[in-house]
Amino acid sequence: MTIDSRQVAAGMLDAVPFARTLGLEFVEVAPEAEGGVRAVVRLPDSPATHNHVGGPHAGAMFSLGETASGAVVLAAFGQLLDRAVPLAVQGEIAYRKLAMGPVLATARLGRPAHEVIEELESGRRPEFPVHVEITTEDGKPTSAMTVIWTLRPN
Repeated sequence: MTIDSRQVAAGMLDAVPFARTLGLEFVEVAPEAEGGVRAVVRLPDSPATHNHVGGPHAGAMFSLGETASGAVVLAAFGQLLDRAVPLAVQGEIAYRKLAMGPVLATARLGRPAHEVIEELESGRRPEFPVHVEITTEDGKPTSAMTVIWTLRPN
């Protein structure tokens, strides 16, 4: 699988204007072993996204993680957009440690892409998880998230 990180980033910023509003930066979108996909998205440190204790607001962190998961979905299934619409159907996040400064969300596809595509091609509406770890820029974990996605046939 070949992934054009710039094309995925441009597609996400075009499709999801809120990602531009938050100033999200697409650091990496890359294939992984066994048909996996990884995306890393950065939320810069900005007073506009701070909470009452000076770190990134919980809503900004959730949006960061959901956007990283969407980049994974676009990279893995973008070739299917003419026949299916990707939709987030559930999202759950655990805020574990106060984050300060810029944060990174690393998202990974939770099922092999070929399994999801086979389900879609068999006439079913597949659901699949994308797991996200949110860390400080120096790698300290602060939050964990899972977004369940579906591909709704057109």
